[in-house]
Amino acid sequence: MQATEGKALVAQYGPEPELERRLKTLHGWLVNEAYPRWADQGYDRHRGGFQELLESAGPVVGVPRRARVQVRQLYAFARAAELGWNGDATELVTRGWEYFFRNYRRPDGLYRTLIRPDGTALDDRALLYDQAFVLLALAESHRRGGRLESAQLTAARQLRGKLFELLKCAGPGYRSGLPEALPLLANPHMHLLEAAQNWALVDADPAWQAMADEIVALALGHMIDPGVGALFERFDEHWRALRGDLDRLVEPGHQFEWAWLLLRARGSSPADRCIEAAMRLVDIGETYGIHGGVAVSSLHADFSVHDGQARLWTQTERLKAALALARLTHDSRYWNAATLAAHSLWRYLDAGAPGLWHDRLDAGGAFRAEPAPASTFYHLVVAIAEGRLDEGTA
Repeated sequence: MQATEGKALVAQYGPEPELERRLKTLHGWLVNEAYPRWADQGYDRHRGGFQELLESAGPVVGVPRRARVQVRQLYAFARAAELGWNGDATELVTRGWEYFFRNYRRPDGLYRTLIRPDGTALDDRALLYDQAFVLLALAESHRRGGRLESAQLTAARQLRGKLFELLKCAGPGYRSGLPEALPLLANPHMHLLEAAQNWALVDADPAWQAMADEIVALALGHMIDPGVGALFERFDEHWRALRGDLDRLVEPGHQFEWAWLLLRARGSSPADRCIEAAMRLVDIGETYGIHGGVAVSSLHADFSVHDGQARLWTQTERLKAALALARLTHDSRYWNAATLAAHSLWRYLDAGAPGLWHDRLDAGGAFRAEPAPASTFYHLVVAIAEGRLDEGTA
């Protein structure tokens, strides 16, 4: 290996070749096993729409379909060609959007949360969380082009307008949905930030960057507790953290996920504050949230374990944040955290059936026997994309 090539690999993967090997293994699994299976068995070619759950024998039929799963799968397949899958992602994305707009759009321009596979509405609420993922999937689909490109831009700008009209708080942030206004929630804002950041890359309309900047300021000023540096989840109408024991839980996965987003935001926000906050969030997750080699679900406000089970998605967020901080700082502790995160993630994917995964590891170290949920595919795609040598942050 030439000296310059060696330096480039260290910049991407750190001094340990093991991390490079693990990331390439994850990418190979995604392209050669996951995308083919979920394209073949994870889309309902009879009724349209993406399936919620897959087993080794195929989809679990008759399961109600959440809006968030439909658009997360649209996001995942919009990225498929870029990540190296040669299947017909364009057809899946085109048909998937047609199904989604036909069945989920409400008369007020927001999107309902749940339907039966035949399109019958089961839950007509419009949750901010779901709207954020609609915007994210529209951004990625628009970035990839195709015959729906102009329609996706129009739909995204219309939805952004409806969020301002129907869900915007008098101050910063957004209510949690219709009719659920309170409590105000950090998690939907996290994904709304991700969507706004992605739209700011592909649409010159400054409203996207303004949305992203407002959410970053909200996170730095209200969601992250200034005393302990952790980000809480539930707030009152003035963005004060609720005081109940269950209201003040700390989710390691969300500490990692917010850190990754704050590192993406540092170019348009106070860079030092974003980096400092991101490092503190990652350090909390690594110091208190890792048990038995995996990131657990939740901690109490004193950082003792509340829920010791470990979901797959939490491992993907640990990997993303560690890689982003390692590339920024070149600090060996973050390269090491990325290597460990990639190792723990592979444990979930070594599920016996190609392209499927274990979703939950219980506190005793045993995987729960259950179908693989489609909702996790989005997390896997973003994390594996973050780990590609030629990708960088996406």
